[in-house]
Amino acid sequence: MKNDADIAKIVAVEEIKKLKARYFRAIDTQNWALLEKLFDEHATADYRGAATDPLTGESLVPAATEAVLDGKASIVASLISGLSGTVSIHMGYMPEIEITSLTSATGTWAMSDTLHFPAGSPIAGLSGSGHYFETYECKNDVWLIKALRLTRLRVNITSAT
Repeated sequence: MKNDADIAKIVAVEEIKKLKARYFRAIDTQNWALLEKLFDEHATADYRGAATDPLTGESLVPAATEAVLDGKASIVASLISGLSGTVSIHMGYMPEIEITSLTSATGTWAMSDTLHFPAGSPIAGLSGSGHYFETYECKNDVWLIKALRLTRLRVNITSAT
């Protein structure tokens, strides 16, 4: 039989799964106001190398993926700048979520994405797979992304020409 602490952990895991689903949906629908609500005020996002193929070392969009972003305003502004007008499809699956306290957790998500960039972009498209490594914090009974790091196993880039 489960005790109250076990039930609280199960509920927290489900809330974190919904948080990550909202993250992907907010990016894909370019709902920047929703995206901003998903991050802790002092969150960090590390997308370095997210457009680099680990097999070839090729990255045609290094400017968008060369720095760790500090604070949710910086994270959202960078995503708006890099993805506005882009059609994206993000999928996250097979989460490994560990509740580390009543207000903190870690998660690893397998992921894949496909991006179709607007005309005039340096590349036409990108598809890839990898993992998100994240930490979460619960504030006022709401789980938020505290830190994320996206790593890649494979990236396929479609040339604009």
